[in-house]
Amino acid sequence: MSGTIRDLMTTPVVTVRQNTPFKVIVSRMLAARVGAVPVIDDAGLVIGIVSAHDLLARKAGPARPRPMLPTSLRHRRQQAEMTATTAAQLMTSRAAMIRADATTQDAARLMCRHRAASLAVVDPHGHLIGIISQDDILSTFNRSDQSIHHEVVADVMVHDFAVNPQAFTVTVRQGIVTLAGRPETDPVGHSLAAAVRHIDGVVAVRDQLSYKTSAR
Repeated sequence: MSGTIRDLMTTPVVTVRQNTPFKVIVSRMLAARVGAVPVIDDAGLVIGIVSAHDLLARKAGPARPRPMLPTSLRHRRQQAEMTATTAAQLMTSRAAMIRADATTQDAARLMCRHRAASLAVVDPHGHLIGIISQDDILSTFNRSDQSIHHEVVADVMVHDFAVNPQAFTVTVRQGIVTLAGRPETDPVGHSLAAAVRHIDGVVAVRDQLSYKTSAR
């Protein structure tokens, strides 16, 4: 099934404090070859994350101002980006954090929702234990078709649903899983197909199961 963040996160993690200057942040990111660094407070709790995108905004410079809207929200935001000189001013807030027991699907949803390239991985008390990036999530699609097939049959069908895998035909090509056969009941078939969609590395599921009703 969809693995947890703990399986993919990077440790140890390069961190910065709230008052770490802009240029020091850049130096640490370049030295460690990372795309983001978590920001921690004096108690060691994660309070945000600074990404390469946050830093590139300074290099890009402000957009050409709109004469009729000098106090627009976008203008004020750009001004704040251009005057930011410390990690506390540059960082993205707690939205860029996730628990280690969350799934890779949870991480992908959070990254998409907040347009975050990386997430700080924290324990239940908010202490940093790792970091996970978009590349880490995308790496799950590198699984072999054989590995995915094994998980569909052994873990989902046999272990989770206690169904006879010989009653089904499972094929996996380029991460696309095709399911055929007749499930004991329609709900079992629907649930089985849904569970397969959550397996790491699955690109899509072609549900060709024979249902008693035509609706799927």
